[in-house]
Amino acid sequence: MEFRELSVGLVLVWLTAKVTGEGMERIGQTAVLGELLAGVIIGPGVLGLVHESEMLHALAELGVLILLFEVGLESDLDELLKAGFQATLVAGVGVILPFTAGFAVVHWLGHPPLLAILVGATLTATSVGITARVLADLGRLQDPAANVVLGAAVVDDILGLIILAVVTGIAQTGGISPGSVVLLTGKAVAFLVVALLIGRRLAPIFVGWFERMRARGTLIVYSLVFAVALAAAADLIGLATIIGAFAAGLILSTTERRSHIEERVKPVADLFVPVFFVTVGMKVQPAMLNPFAEKRAVRHRRAADRAGDRLEAGCGTRGIPVGRATMARRSGNDAAWRGRPHLRRRRPGRRRHRRGPLLGAGRRGDADDVRGSALAEGPVS
Repeated sequence: MEFRELSVGLVLVWLTAKVTGEGMERIGQTAVLGELLAGVIIGPGVLGLVHESEMLHALAELGVLILLFEVGLESDLDELLKAGFQATLVAGVGVILPFTAGFAVVHWLGHPPLLAILVGATLTATSVGITARVLADLGRLQDPAANVVLGAAVVDDILGLIILAVVTGIAQTGGISPGSVVLLTGKAVAFLVVALLIGRRLAPIFVGWFERMRARGTLIVYSLVFAVALAAAADLIGLATIIGAFAAGLILSTTERRSHIEERVKPVADLFVPVFFVTVGMKVQPAMLNPFAEKRAVRHRRAADRAGDRLEAGCGTRGIPVGRATMARRSGNDAAWRGRPHLRRRRPGRRRHRRGPLLGAGRRGDADDVRGSALAEGPVS
C-alpha cells in the first residue's frame, strides 16, 4: 500500500511539475514557479491528491541536495571567494533589516517581546535552493552578480542558524548563551574552510581513481556519494545539509572532469529537484490566506449554536443538549444516559408519543418517564 501511494504520488508530482513548469516557461517565467504552483494545486490545501509521506519527504530532501551540488559544479570557486566581502555585506543587510522591521511592527502592535523576536527571526529566513534554481533557470550562474547572490544566500543560511540558536536560548532560558553562538559560528567557518582547502587538494586524486574503474556509472555515483557525505558532515556539526552539498560541488568544479560530472548529474537533477519544489508548494494552505475565513467560521459557529439552542428548547431531554442526548441513546454507557431513564430507547412493543414542553397527561408511558426522571434526579428541595 505504501509503494502504491508513493508511485501514484510521484506520477502526479512529475506530471504536474512538468506541465505547470512548461506553462510558466511559455509566459516568460521560470519553471520553478510552476513547480511550486503544482504543489499548491495537488497538495492538501486545494485538491488533496498527494500528501507528503516520509518517503516523498526523503526524495525531496535528496532533490535539494542534488540541486545545490549541481549549482556548486556550475559555479566558479575563485570568483565566489572574490565576492566574499560583498556577499557577507548583502547577507548582513538581508538579515538585519527584516529582523528589525518584524520586531518593530509586532512590538508596536502590543505583543510580548519574545513573540516579536520570533517573528523577526522568521523573516530572516531565505531559501538557498530557490535562489540557486532561479539563477540556473535564467542561465545567470556565471554572472558576477550571481556570485554575490549565491554567496549571500549561503552566508544568510549560516546567519539564520545562528539566529535560531539565539532565539531558542531566549525562549528556553530567557537569556542568550554567548558560548553557543560562538561555537556554532566557529563550526560553520571551520567546516567551510577545511572542506574547501582539503577537498580542493584531494579531489583531483579521487577523480583520477574513479576514472580507472570500469563499472558503469562510477563517476556520477562517487560524485553523489561525495556530495551526500559532505552534507551528512554538515548536518553532524549543526549546519544545513545543503551547505555541505554546495561545498562538494564547488570542490569538484576545480577538477578536470567537471564537465563530465555536470553532464551526468543533470538527468538525476531533472528527476529529483522538482519533487522538492512541489513538496514545498504542498505546504501552502490557501485558506489560511483568506482574511475573511475566520469571520465566516465565527458566523457559522454562532448560527450552529443558535440552532442547537432552539432544538434544545423544543425537545424533552430535560436540559441535556440534543447532541449529547443523541450520543447517549446510541452508546447506552454515557453517564447522562445512565442517570436519566427518560432518554432510554423504548422497547419495540411500546407506542412512541411525541414529547414536548408539556408531557402528555393521562398517558401512561409519559407518566412513567416523569416518575423515572424524578427518581433519578432525587428529591426537589
